[in-house]
Amino acid sequence: MQEKSRARSILSGIDTGRSRLFFADHECFMLLASVFGVVMGLVLGLTGAGGGILAVPALVLGLGWSMTQAAPVALFAVGSAAAVGAIDGLRHGLVRYRAALLIALLGAIFSPLGIYFAHQLPEKILMLLFSLLMVMVAVRMLRRERQDAGPSDHGHANWGQKNCMLDQQTGRFSWTAKCTATLAALGAVTGVVSGLLGVGGGFLIVPAFKQLTDVQMRGIVATSLMVISLISLIGVIGAFHAGVRIDRQGVAFIVASILGMLLGRRLCAHVPARALQVGFASVCVVVALYMLVKAQA
Repeated sequence: MQEKSRARSILSGIDTGRSRLFFADHECFMLLASVFGVVMGLVLGLTGAGGGILAVPALVLGLGWSMTQAAPVALFAVGSAAAVGAIDGLRHGLVRYRAALLIALLGAIFSPLGIYFAHQLPEKILMLLFSLLMVMVAVRMLRRERQDAGPSDHGHANWGQKNCMLDQQTGRFSWTAKCTATLAALGAVTGVVSGLLGVGGGFLIVPAFKQLTDVQMRGIVATSLMVISLISLIGVIGAFHAGVRIDRQGVAFIVASILGMLLGRRLCAHVPARALQVGFASVCVVVALYMLVKAQA
């Protein structure tokens, strides 16, 4: 009887130790999720639409999640942060809301296609695709952009040079068939990539707007943030419909990212833009290389 009692007490002690280790690990991961969320939000607030691309690597490499687990949480975090910037842009009249709604509508239609492929493709392929995407973003950030001078957000290109032109009288887009088709195609591509890799799509929207429209940069960023927030929301809804759920670590990451983004928006005026671009691009390259190595392991 005494031996049985001792055995039970030993087993009870082992169970208690395991329970303590479990809760310690859980709290550690909650803390890591919060720290990664703040850092991601801070980068997003400092760099603009492209910062959210760090959300997926933070969850995959930092917390050990799979790409399919990380994508909806990353979308939620990026979309929430972008919504704050979009609201600010709306207050200042910078958002091209009709264009944003068209792009988001097509993104809504095609985002489930990206989510479907994300669940069909192997994890290694998804990590390789994401790594290549990060390198592409880094290269674009490192290239010095030509600064467009202009007194307002109405642009200054000659008529016919761009697919979508602003009416100089009203300051609104002239909705030709060519302009509508261009923005619809941009929305479709953005939706697929958003659903597939869990990114908001700002890295596509911003350069496309610069190339295809005569909207000035402030309006481009504000419009991009509105599109990101809408497409991210749609992607999250699609992921929930597919059975994905966000646990406490995911919630901690999302809340922390919003706080970090608000802090980043306050600090961005005090940090040189070029230093941000080079720093962000360097982080993207390092993370992309690490993901490539992990995908090959």
